Amino acid sequence: MPSDDLPPDPAQQNIPVVGEAESGQKILQFLQRRLNLPPALLHRWIRTGQVRLNGGRCKPFARVQTGDMLRLPPFALKMAAQSGAAPTTAATQAPPPPEGDQGRIPPLPPVVGTAGAIWALRKPAGLPTHPGTGHSDSLATRLAARYDQAAFRPTPAHRLDKDTSGVLLVAASFEALRRLQEAIRERALIKEYVAWVRGGWPWAETRLLRHHLRKETARGYEKMRAVNANGAAREALCLVRPLRVRAGESLLLIRLFTGRTHQIRVQLASLGHPVLGDAKYGPQARPAESGPMYLHALRVILPGGRVFACLPDWAGEHAVSVLPEVMAAPANLPPEIPVAESFPLAGNEAI
Repeated sequence: MPSDDLPPDPAQQNIPVVGEAESGQKILQFLQRRLNLPPALLHRWIRTGQVRLNGGRCKPFARVQTGDMLRLPPFALKMAAQSGAAPTTAATQAPPPPEGDQGRIPPLPPVVGTAGAIWALRKPAGLPTHPGTGHSDSLATRLAARYDQAAFRPTPAHRLDKDTSGVLLVAASFEALRRLQEAIRERALIKEYVAWVRGGWPWAETRLLRHHLRKETARGYEKMRAVNANGAAREALCLVRPLRVRAGESLLLIRLFTGRTHQIRVQLASLGHPVLGDAKYGPQARPAESGPMYLHALRVILPGGRVFACLPDWAGEHAVSVLPEVMAAPANLPPEIPVAESFPLAGNEAI
């Protein structure tokens, strides 16, 4: 009588093989992506031994590696087909994003550069990173549509606001996604922006901005606010260096150390210098001022030193035609930064 612990026969139709792009995922994640079935159902199959990893029993949070084989219940693939899951194999890897015509699928943004399974795309203003209330089109949905049969669908590794343009990193493998997210958590991924703001920036040197931000809701409308430090607020840190200062507006180079929602926009607005064209955190725009929001993700530097950069397509007096030098900053910030090195709030009120 054959043992349940013998290696599975790859000729069976219900045995998916783990591809390189999928390696490192928890087995539950792997099955969710492959089968598009409820996590509770998959968890039960694993717990009761109906799913075997390389011939043996496994736990839901065991991680799969390239070449691993999973035996599934005989009805699993039929259920997956009924759920609408696209058939994938270990060989179905995502090719680099296309540069030219992409047919009926909405086009992907232009490619800034690639580093293996890490892609840098130039997200245009107006395209959300992820789908949300009131909009289904997004970079994530376009990637999913174009690579619907890839073993691992390319995924944005971070986000940019809908009206922010510039460099956005996409991971074309699970391992690339894990590395990028780890680098972001450890502040090892350098992200620099340029922004035109209202008013003459008053400091000539590079300055650290330190605020505490909290999401507030009024009449169903969500907005981030700078508040005094408390348990509900999250610290926001960035460096700012002026590039051009003139009467009425200034061009700033900004390096993020934290990635809070709308962070740059809120921090600058709280100091009286909102981003030009920002209707949410700046003054209400008059019809004559309608136009883009002048905030652009200029440059991303990977931990190994690979640089992806693109200039904004702003025209006229707001054009930026020269890539500024990378802002000098310590590799790691201390846990507590003296208040004397930051901009305190002007008062106790939320701005």
